Amino acid sequence: MIWKYPPNLDALNQTRQNTAVGHLGIQFTAIGDDWLEATMPVDHRTKQPAGILHGGATALLAETIGSVASVLIIDWPRQQAVGIELNISHLRSVSEGVVTGRAQPIRIGRRTHVWDIRVRDAEDRLIAVARLTMAIIT
Repeated sequence: MIWKYPPNLDALNQTRQNTAVGHLGIQFTAIGDDWLEATMPVDHRTKQPAGILHGGATALLAETIGSVASVLIIDWPRQQAVGIELNISHLRSVSEGVVTGRAQPIRIGRRTHVWDIRVRDAEDRLIAVARLTMAIIT
């Protein structure tokens, strides 16, 4: 297990209140030994005018999961985790339902963490892949 602070879904979901994460309906839903998952609805809050999931909302989901995962493995609050790069490829559109993102580490170093985040639709089809690099600062 990689977690310094064992994740508690209820506690993680309480931190989203009054944030963009809460506004978009993102909820942390599952935890494994080296991964963290969250869901986001595809609705009026997350769609673009064309009626499909907005790429920016997908990027926010990906960065949220990876950022929180980094916080759970550092010496917080002595250290902070801040995003320094997000690369995302949108592979297919979604017009309704829920999407689920899962972050798994590519590399966990002392000064940087790199996360692979896969976003899937309700039918388990891959809709986006992202790579998030986090700087660990003191």
